Amino acid sequence: MTTVTVEVSELTRAYGDNKVVREVSFNLNKGEVLGFLGPNGAGKSTTMKMLTGNLAPTSGTVKICGIDMIENPKEAKALIGYLPETPPLYKELTVDEMLALAARMHGVPRGKVKRAVDHVKERTGLTEMGKRLCENLSTGYQQRVGIAQAIIHSPMVVVLDEPTRGLDPIQIKDIRALIKELGGEHSVILSTHILPEVEMVCDHVQIIHQGQLVFSGEIDQLRKSRESDCLVVGMRRAPATDALLALPGVVEASPAGNLLRLRFADMAGDAVAESLVRAAVAGDWGLYQVAPDVASLEDVFLQLTQMEEVAA
Repeated sequence: MTTVTVEVSELTRAYGDNKVVREVSFNLNKGEVLGFLGPNGAGKSTTMKMLTGNLAPTSGTVKICGIDMIENPKEAKALIGYLPETPPLYKELTVDEMLALAARMHGVPRGKVKRAVDHVKERTGLTEMGKRLCENLSTGYQQRVGIAQAIIHSPMVVVLDEPTRGLDPIQIKDIRALIKELGGEHSVILSTHILPEVEMVCDHVQIIHQGQLVFSGEIDQLRKSRESDCLVVGMRRAPATDALLALPGVVEASPAGNLLRLRFADMAGDAVAESLVRAAVAGDWGLYQVAPDVASLEDVFLQLTQMEEVAA
């Protein structure tokens, strides 16, 4: 049985007549990782600030484990761990000092602070960094300290705003692995503008554009939306177009670089591919490639945002 940890309803933030976030609604369950995706300026960070109680909404509600953020902010915030775009570090402190301070600020009892610091350092790969000054750490390790301070009190919900910004490929890989691990014990909201990142680490995804959700669903739904009604085919001795159009289900054949793109209708792609293979073998067409024509994540995002702009 799932436990709802985050309930967001009709969340809106306006500055004068400009609504930077418009009627955003979603729920999140314990153990799920939600990717909050959108281009820079789409309203992601504003939404994150409202979720964590750092910015009051113009209208709408946020509940953390059933506790209303507006009515009981102290109780609701105690259940959240937050990493903003810039890690909130006192760079003159050592990692141990920084995490001990974060523990006390989050209400960890004094007698349990050391154990909490040691545990969170182990989880975030900081065990050997305790005596290092935060200002002397690489950007990647500063991000790790930022995540460590967000989870040191074992919150129900962890909110990470652009956690891989400015990192090198190795650091990005490590942080993504850590986020996926966090999803096993916490509910995680990951705000990012990097589409592949969402597909790699998230269970659910929401795409925001101009302050409004244009997609909300499981990651498998996003993957499915990349499927098209076309096959990309490579043949060394391609037949005339008429022969391809005679195949069951094929309604169009067009060049695609050195390959051909076959569009089909009223049949499943697998059935069309099977007919193609049989015909290619019989006709000695030299078939060497047949694959679904899958749209890139970038193409899907553009389609969704363009649909929203047309609707507006």
